[in-house]
Amino acid sequence: MSLSSSRLISLDALRGFTVAAMIMVNFPGSSDHVFFTLRHTVWNGLSFTDLVAPIFLYVIGVSIVLAYSKKKDGDKKELYKKIVVRSLKIYAVGMFLNLMPDFNLAEARWTGTLHRIAFVFLGCAILFLNTNWRQQAWITASILVGYWLALTLIPTPGVGKVMLEPGVNIVAWFDSKFLPGKMWQGTWDPESILSTLPSIASGITGMLAGRLLITDLSPNLKVNYLMTAGVISSVLGYFWGLGFPVNENLWTSSFVLVTSGFASLLLGALYFTVDILGKTKGTQVGIIFGANAISVYVLGDILALFFYGTKLGDKTPNEHAVNTLVGMGMSPNLASWLYALFFVAINFIPVYWLYRKKIFIKL
Repeated sequence: MSLSSSRLISLDALRGFTVAAMIMVNFPGSSDHVFFTLRHTVWNGLSFTDLVAPIFLYVIGVSIVLAYSKKKDGDKKELYKKIVVRSLKIYAVGMFLNLMPDFNLAEARWTGTLHRIAFVFLGCAILFLNTNWRQQAWITASILVGYWLALTLIPTPGVGKVMLEPGVNIVAWFDSKFLPGKMWQGTWDPESILSTLPSIASGITGMLAGRLLITDLSPNLKVNYLMTAGVISSVLGYFWGLGFPVNENLWTSSFVLVTSGFASLLLGALYFTVDILGKTKGTQVGIIFGANAISVYVLGDILALFFYGTKLGDKTPNEHAVNTLVGMGMSPNLASWLYALFFVAINFIPVYWLYRKKIFIKL
């Protein structure tokens, strides 16, 4: 069965659940009280939160294959124009969110989640139109090996030795020279210039999965290949991580393999359950979020201005809610997480309305 002309419900659901997870981890009820795995790791390691962004980039890669496979041999000039315009729009929206609410260009941060999505979409889409899957696999391997060699062999200028610690590695040094504006952590930024290359590799792994899904192989065989690739990628990433740590902030090569492996396992499990067995119960929430994925991500930042930034009396709504739940005997971490889930539910209301009205906002 070929999927080139049919809707992949499992991918829609994975996209939506990933966006919902983004909102949940970005907006805890209290930043002082968060379960460990709902925080980004301070440096090396992997938490649930660290998985969210690379899985979304993987989904972008799969989506590119499904969207452009039939158009690949058409008028590429027109496709390039659409790809570049869409990337610029995503980047512009990212800048709008970074500048809210003061719109102070002097303190602007020129990188972020949507900025990275824009670059990954641009790079992966152009690669897809001009390469086959074997070339894409070689490009991915070259990026990962080259990035590993660069970070482990090139001494940080001014330090005189190879460093992988925060703010003193070659990635941070490169940003200090060439990245304009404010950096997220003062001396370094998790969405850095150099780490954009391995993040594009994360998108390409999704493209390879997408290529598998549009073949004429039997659905069960596709699942077997996806799950096998997921296990192999995760294991390789783990062992590579023993020498080149799994690190989201640097987007290390081992991090790409581990997270792309997990993404393949998730997509394989969902594809088997939803698209093969037809068991769609429980996926509708993900599908609704996924139908306007980037729009709901933007909406979350806008709604947060009230739910987290506007004082009602002497406290903001999230502070009132968390304090009330803690006063009832609930642990602070649990209260904070429940408020985050409440905020996800608030975001669900407008996207559900859009979905019912068949309004799909495409940047």
